[in-house]
Amino acid sequence: MSVTRYTKMAYDCADDMVFGRCKHPISYGFGLKIGAGEVIPELKYAPRPGTEKDPAKLRKEYIDYISTDALNRAVTAGFPNVQLETEWVSQMNQEKLSAPVVAGQKEICEKYHEEYGINCGVRQTIPDQREADRGLRLGQDTLHSYPEKFFECCDIACENGADNLSVESLGGKEFADYAVTHGDIIAFLFGVGYLGSIDMEYIWQQMVDIAKRNRCVAGGDTDCSGANVAMFMAGGFLDNDVQRTFSAITRCIAAARTLVAWECGATGPDKDCGYEGVICKAIGGKATSQEGKNCQCAHCDLQGNLTAQCCDLWSNESVEYHPEFGGTSVQCWLGSLGYECSLMNTALQTGQEKTLRDLYMMSDRTRGPEAYVLAYDHAYEIGKAIAANGNNLYLRSKAAAEKAIEILKNGYNTKELMLTKKQYDVLMDADKQISALPTEEDKFVEDCVKKFTGVVPNFNMKNYGL
Repeated sequence: MSVTRYTKMAYDCADDMVFGRCKHPISYGFGLKIGAGEVIPELKYAPRPGTEKDPAKLRKEYIDYISTDALNRAVTAGFPNVQLETEWVSQMNQEKLSAPVVAGQKEICEKYHEEYGINCGVRQTIPDQREADRGLRLGQDTLHSYPEKFFECCDIACENGADNLSVESLGGKEFADYAVTHGDIIAFLFGVGYLGSIDMEYIWQQMVDIAKRNRCVAGGDTDCSGANVAMFMAGGFLDNDVQRTFSAITRCIAAARTLVAWECGATGPDKDCGYEGVICKAIGGKATSQEGKNCQCAHCDLQGNLTAQCCDLWSNESVEYHPEFGGTSVQCWLGSLGYECSLMNTALQTGQEKTLRDLYMMSDRTRGPEAYVLAYDHAYEIGKAIAANGNNLYLRSKAAAEKAIEILKNGYNTKELMLTKKQYDVLMDADKQISALPTEEDKFVEDCVKKFTGVVPNFNMKNYGL
């Protein structure tokens, strides 16, 4: 299957981007229309520990409890749309556990759509259990056969009724872990921006083919294993282990990687935990799922309002199924999502969407470096840098880093963005290192292979077909 690189922007300017609308809306499930004029809540959940030990228990957990509770609450509260997302627990990499869940969720969505008129569907997110030390490609892992099981899971999901097929892929994770713990921006650029993009191309061409054969929509990916690790380790104002200027740069590099799924033919939406989604939307014009202030059940970040600025799906990240005072956890968190989406949709209906978008953005714009680069005007500029170098996986990742550094430096110099001395020093060091990189891809790869072989644990060029 061919890969079509993005070399121009989907939007003429940053101000054209808003929540609830995208250039290429997508329809699937039972009446769901993503990016077609409404923001839709995307509810994520996890089963209680122990239920994964028995197929009947796991099916009951997902269908009779989680899905039923969520759809009942959507009807009760009058929410017209809801997307469920099942991120498979690792044990679901076998058909006896996963197939009944996928088929059961398809069946209950159809039931609620027919009986109550609610538009609904399920994103099935496949677990990527591949291990760099065993091999990321077919035929390499002779112990667990995780690459083979990965694609088998894609088949199982699509054959049993998945509406949307997605993944949080792990290509480049061995470099991301090393880069974040050592503060090495070149390791991140090479491992995530370059090698990670190569791995994305490898898996997503096959995922898109599997989805098309089964009339399923191929959604998208995220650099959860890389940029999110940097963001979480950078933390908030009490944390100082990883500098937030470093995590902001990694987020922009990650956008060049996440974009590859769409270049391989995936039609969106991408994954909610990919905070880089706003950059990808600016380039590709496809729908993006985002998370922020309504994902406090899962984690805290410094851009909880800002990330709603251009979303098409709005997610809670994930919550374990359990009782709360207001109902079960999935009911309570769907309520918080649904009412936030109602606010955005009212803004769209009354022509106030840009006002609300800007309020979301301005409330967090200067809370930290990562929020600053993800503000939609800056995200658009980073997207332009990627698209201008769109045909070269190395140069576009490098350009994303360079533009992020430029934006952060300008924010600091104009006193719009406050940085600590350590954050500023890390920023300037990254600037120095990125500026010194060669313009030739072959030279960059040669230098990195020489530098990181034997240094980055489990680094093996064969994992990337090189």
